[in-house]
Amino acid sequence: MKIALIGYGKMGKEIEKIAIERGHEIIFKFDVNNKNEFTPVNLKKADVAIEFTQPDSAYDNYLKCFEANIPVVSGTTGWLDKLPEIKKQCKENGQTFFYASNFSIGVNLFFKLNDYLSKLMNKAGGYDVCVTETHHTEKKDAPSGTAITVAESIISNFKNKKTWVKENTVNETELVIRSFREGKVPGIHTVKYESDVDYIEITHSAKSRKGFALGAVSAAEFTQKNKGFLTMDDLLNF
Repeated sequence: MKIALIGYGKMGKEIEKIAIERGHEIIFKFDVNNKNEFTPVNLKKADVAIEFTQPDSAYDNYLKCFEANIPVVSGTTGWLDKLPEIKKQCKENGQTFFYASNFSIGVNLFFKLNDYLSKLMNKAGGYDVCVTETHHTEKKDAPSGTAITVAESIISNFKNKKTWVKENTVNETELVIRSFREGKVPGIHTVKYESDVDYIEITHSAKSRKGFALGAVSAAEFTQKNKGFLTMDDLLNF
């Protein structure tokens, strides 16, 4: 498989390493130093593009890939106000797009555990819940896309919560997401349910970027063989 990497930072370099180990070829590495080469003509030479950049540039990058008619694996978060437009492109124009707020297999298992636990806690009653996330200081968006995914799952199951907020709550219907930026932390996400007498806590802690990179390459392999708007649920067959 011929891969175009859009974004060649720390994640891009880790993806390159995993992709080569799995027998793939990186034919382009686009970043701020070679913007002039980031064209539909060059993109057409790839089988799939993997994009890890910044929220303010991600959507335009996707449109350029669609112009070249190649599938995209999106690893950037913080741009989801444009997600309906991406889904429209897939449905009406036959484009292929793989989105995940987090490509780690372990995190996606954490999502499923979080979903199940929130249903149990809703039935039990007597508990409040909060979400915390910690990432490296270079991460731009806060809360993380992963934390938002976790919070939205809780809200869909937990009758006392109607919306999520950053840091401070005004009333009990708001689910707090607290964000921390420290050193080189790859990613830590915690959900905590607390009552007057005890608390229950689940945490996913990434040891390195390798798990995210492996998931992104696996998504690219899956995307090459499938069409439409795709997610980790499709890849993992949950």
